Amino acid sequence: MTEEVSPADETLMQAFAAGDARAFETLYDRHGLPVWRFVQRSVHDRALADDLVQDVWFSLIRQAPCYEPRARFRTWLFTLAHHRLVDHWRTHKAHASLDAETDDGAALADTLAADSGFGPVRQLQSREQAQALLDALAALPLPQREAFLLQAEGGLSLAEIAQATGVNAETAKSRLRYARERLRQALEAFA
Repeated sequence: MTEEVSPADETLMQAFAAGDARAFETLYDRHGLPVWRFVQRSVHDRALADDLVQDVWFSLIRQAPCYEPRARFRTWLFTLAHHRLVDHWRTHKAHASLDAETDDGAALADTLAADSGFGPVRQLQSREQAQALLDALAALPLPQREAFLLQAEGGLSLAEIAQATGVNAETAKSRLRYARERLRQALEAFA
């Protein structure tokens, strides 16, 4: 019995550029949710995140014919997402509230809290911790929040974060370090 090896993202992207629609579906299945979470946690608005992520995938489709695997596909994809967020922030200065309800009517903090398998006290603590995390993320300066989310949601390395955001590795490292330190300080009460 031989195990089927799934093709690399870069190979799939090249196949999509050559007209293989199934390759796009595989890429979307692999990366759709992480990209959406990165964007949604950057803008704190599900509907807006849906629109921005759709723009990211349309951008990928438009750029497919000239795609060249110079970096990991994931880095390239999150760079597209980063650029779409930058474009959005340039044109829309106001940010959505973290208290905004999600599509199902729950507060965003509730979507991060412990599931109902925990007792009521643990659920309340978890919900409070989730809200504290969201508040701390929102309070981070944008470059720090972005570096943190690219690593946490995108799984990007330090070098890939630097590449995606257009800064040098030391700047990316500093942003990530400061973000972690601020988040750690904000969540000390839950330690």
